[in-house]
Amino acid sequence: MSGKLSSFLETTLALSEQFQAALSPPDNNGSNTTSANSDPNALSLLSASSKALKSQVTKLSLFAINSPFTPPVLCAVLSAVNESVLPSLVTAALLITADKYTKGFHTEAQVLTKTTLRDLSSLVESVKAIAAKKSGSSQALTEHDLSATEKDAVTTAAGRVWDSCDVLTDLAGNGVVGFLMRRVEEWRDLVKDAICELEEWDPDEEDESFDDLLGDDDGDESNTSKNRNHTSGTEGTLNGGRGDDDSAALLAFKKSTLRVFKPIVQIFPAILSNRLKKNGPTPSSSSSHLLPPSHIDKLESLTRYLQDIPSLVDEAAGSLYEANIASAVIYTKNAKECAAQAVQLTTFPWSVMKDDAAQTPTEDKFTTWSRTWLKVMDEVMKPEEA
Repeated sequence: MSGKLSSFLETTLALSEQFQAALSPPDNNGSNTTSANSDPNALSLLSASSKALKSQVTKLSLFAINSPFTPPVLCAVLSAVNESVLPSLVTAALLITADKYTKGFHTEAQVLTKTTLRDLSSLVESVKAIAAKKSGSSQALTEHDLSATEKDAVTTAAGRVWDSCDVLTDLAGNGVVGFLMRRVEEWRDLVKDAICELEEWDPDEEDESFDDLLGDDDGDESNTSKNRNHTSGTEGTLNGGRGDDDSAALLAFKKSTLRVFKPIVQIFPAILSNRLKKNGPTPSSSSSHLLPPSHIDKLESLTRYLQDIPSLVDEAAGSLYEANIASAVIYTKNAKECAAQAVQLTTFPWSVMKDDAAQTPTEDKFTTWSRTWLKVMDEVMKPEEA
């Protein structure tokens, strides 16, 4: 292997490892990287560097597996990666701080960047193996000297880097609001799935697999009858104290719980359409790409409320499946509270600051919808709170 090529390959691997470590410092929220006034457009830098890395990786993979194998050409590609592309990529990720882009977006950018660096390291290791094979050959290594496995290792690794770069480019292009929109859709789908499962659940259904465990293996009818009688007498204990009255209570509570969950799932598309896709948060000025701190704080709160709802709904449904109505009530109330907080937080357009007494609130159709929704929720929650 060319000494210069070996040096470039090792440098790329070392930089990748160092940059991954830089993206994972202890107790870091990324809030002190740079001041707001000097902050360049981190998203534009992230997009540009991701596209540049994809381009360089394309060249690196092609030059590695096609003949003639030319170390100086590979060195030129690696030089660009080491001196420009990787520093720009990591700088962009570090500039995406939690206080300016929300914690969720900050975390996503860093995780995706680290994934890209790991994928790049895998590609470089594959190229390194080919270079080592070249150094051990007494004659020029041609394309046909590489096995299909060796070529596949390079192209597969390059494909992973391309995919990672595309994801980073999409993240930068969609921005903070676009990222949250995708998450809102995911949370909505989780709640819808939980509701569908709860609708299909019947507390009166027998657990056939459990009955089979108590069955008589030798087919003795008298023993089978005994087992059935024993099962009937202990059913309440074995199935969480569930008798006919308990099943009726579970069925009634299931219906009342669904009456709460169905309005809750409606807030996801409503907020998505009226407070994110349309009338969403905007930069504080035409010359700035950053959202105002007040909007970032509001997005943080909205994220916290919405992302908690799916797990609370799941816990409420799970408690019902276990015949634990008391626990289901608590989780249902908490899910309703998170949903109500999210609706109240977005009742007015983003341009309206709640604490600005001098500003006249601007109402729109979502403002009216949110008030109606809150009234409906108060009504459907009455049976839960009784």
